[in-house]
Amino acid sequence: TEHDRLAVDGRLENVVAARVHDAAADEHHGGHLEEIRQLASRYALAIDSRDLDALVDLFVEDVAAGPGRSGRAALREDFDRQLRGIGVSILFVGNHVIDFESETRARGVVYCKAEIEDGARWIAQAIQYQDRYEQRGDRWYFVRRRHLLWYGAEQATHPLAQPPADWPRSHT
Repeated sequence: TEHDRLAVDGRLENVVAARVHDAAADEHHGGHLEEIRQLASRYALAIDSRDLDALVDLFVEDVAAGPGRSGRAALREDFDRQLRGIGVSILFVGNHVIDFESETRARGVVYCKAEIEDGARWIAQAIQYQDRYEQRGDRWYFVRRRHLLWYGAEQATHPLAQPPADWPRSHT
């Protein structure tokens, strides 16, 4: 039963479906749950370190990369274009709910807090990713990752403009 809806960018999106999991199903998918959770964490690390090869390797080989485009090479070009426009990024992965549709397919919702340098601006964001996952061979991959921005708020202070923290010497 759907029980919550969230307005994002003027559209209503289904974001949570009520699910009842039994202990046997959780145990059966246990190892797969952790592997899928690692996809979200590795995505954040690859974005922040600008490791585009590692980033696109998280997706299925035939990933849709925009209208009329598919494959990891096309996805890499798109990420390169997007990331070239920003400076430092810090993505922090939070809640991650995963529901299995079959033995080799799952979907998930991931919450993320981001801090992004955009020129002289520093922006804090709250993001929700709506994911589709698929196991191919012995690995899980993203099939699709839908980025929903809840908000982006410019911060009054640009943290990189401050003196270095120099911890622990500066700790009081």
